[in-house]
Amino acid sequence: MSISWRSSLDVFARILRQRAFESDSVRDVDAAWDAFGEFLQIEVEGIERPENDGDGFIVEWGRWGWNDDQPALSFGRLLAVNEADDRDAPAWQPEYWKVELQLIFGEDPAWADVDSLGHQDTGFDYDEIGAPKIAALGEMRRFIESYPQLAAMWRAEPTHSGLTLEQAG
Repeated sequence: MSISWRSSLDVFARILRQRAFESDSVRDVDAAWDAFGEFLQIEVEGIERPENDGDGFIVEWGRWGWNDDQPALSFGRLLAVNEADDRDAPAWQPEYWKVELQLIFGEDPAWADVDSLGHQDTGFDYDEIGAPKIAALGEMRRFIESYPQLAAMWRAEPTHSGLTLEQAG
């Protein structure tokens, strides 16, 4: 099964609902991660091919102004959309769109210094759908577990969440 990149937000929301969560009230990080993993295994139409970094994913964390500087953990899928009319122009670049599930947490001493980790994300991964992407998800999960602050956040219950599809800069 493949989907249009424009319907990616709706598909991720449907996967969350199948796990008994609305996108604005996800309360289980593991369940959200499993839903994200399932979402990453769906082929997307209208994007660059894997060898051109057309479909990537990232985990990010920190405190951001757009969520009132509350601690957050984010799962994002970056899509390099190639539907532009002037694709043959010398300076043509795909448009980048990001489907992002942001999990917001209350304050807790266990992750009070999450901004001091030196990292704010795992970096993008562009492995192909299937076993390579499953392996990359496992590596990212192990990376997160290697930081006590992130591991504690992962085991906590988010206070709220949000799912967006926005053009990435």
